[in-house]
Amino acid sequence: MTETVTRVDDADGTTPAPPPPPSRRRRRRRTVLIASAVVVVAAVAVVGALGLGGGEDEGASVLPRTGAVVSVTRETLTERTTVEGKLGYGTELPLPVKATGTVTWLPEQGATVERGDELLRVDDRPVILMYGSLPMYRSLGPAPQEDEQDAADDQDAGGRQPSAGDGKSPSSSGSPAPEGAGTGGDTDVSQTSSELWGMDVMQFETNLAALGHTGFTVDERFTDGTAAAVRRWQKSLGLAETGTVGVGDVIYSAGKARIGSAGARLGSAAGENTLAYTGTSRKVIVDASAADASWAVRGSAVTVELPDGTPVKGRVASVGKQATTPEGGEGGSGRTATIPVTITMEDQKTIGRLESGPVTVEYVGNEAKDVLAVPVAALVALAEGGHGLETADGRFVAVRTGLFADGDVEVSGPTVREGMKVRIPE
Repeated sequence: MTETVTRVDDADGTTPAPPPPPSRRRRRRRTVLIASAVVVVAAVAVVGALGLGGGEDEGASVLPRTGAVVSVTRETLTERTTVEGKLGYGTELPLPVKATGTVTWLPEQGATVERGDELLRVDDRPVILMYGSLPMYRSLGPAPQEDEQDAADDQDAGGRQPSAGDGKSPSSSGSPAPEGAGTGGDTDVSQTSSELWGMDVMQFETNLAALGHTGFTVDERFTDGTAAAVRRWQKSLGLAETGTVGVGDVIYSAGKARIGSAGARLGSAAGENTLAYTGTSRKVIVDASAADASWAVRGSAVTVELPDGTPVKGRVASVGKQATTPEGGEGGSGRTATIPVTITMEDQKTIGRLESGPVTVEYVGNEAKDVLAVPVAALVALAEGGHGLETADGRFVAVRTGLFADGDVEVSGPTVREGMKVRIPE
């Protein structure tokens, strides 16, 4: 092995003598000191972990190996879980269009239709939205309406339809007058056998009055006053003033309707799938795991986190009863069966202008009320197994753990008490 030496001359040209090599004894002593320090530190760590020895004087001479000191607190722990959902207006439903003819006008998708507005036009005749739960299942007018077959059977040779004065029984409409109506019996003199009765009459009259067409009593009777109000309503729509509402003239919904996709084009025949709609309130649909959907209880409070991080309060509105598997796969093929959970937000303004997109739904899983808790970071693993806490004076006490939530953990044990000081290991 060749050793290279660099020569440096002093200013006077002489070569300085090399420094003497370090003493071997000094090097050996230095190594022994370092090794001893390592052993001492390791021994202190072992003693601390086992909770052995350590009087006050001895502990004060050793640097603490733990960090902050915290108190055992009494609180309610809440375990929160998040699932993914989709913001939108819900599932589109077909409008029950009963008008027959050719579709001549359709609204734009996304438009909002209110009571009294046109939903579409068939044969250039408007189909109007009204609010209610009963479907329009018959025509409403001042006299009982006969079905097409009965009208054909009763038509005379000249093609004349029978009128109320022809002596036809009012029971032919399928909605008989109440008990006592007609001639004889105890009845209101203003009540006649030609009046149409039913809850559908009251529903229509409620809407008619809400649109400002009054002059009648809102009840189950379609009176001459109702017919007069209908004629005024028809005039405002540019229709023939017949006083009778056809079965295809009105469609009922629970409230405002948001127009969805169209199932028909202009010029095609009107039918049940001509136009779809949803409600106007935005909601969230969660495909919840069927095996872990115990949280989805109608009325339960949840928090919806929008894409921009804004939290919005919501409630479970409905829970599907039929589980499905994505893409029709089997549950055993790795796909999880899910059920649809619908969540509504009462304060729609908090959502802003966002109409659709992915969101996160947070719900309360488990809850432990009035329990002792410490930060999870305060737990230490004991040599004999299980978990423990290190007290402020360096002792270790065993604890039983319960619910973990929000960075805290429920603890219990014979020596654990509220306000006790424990250390968090560094």
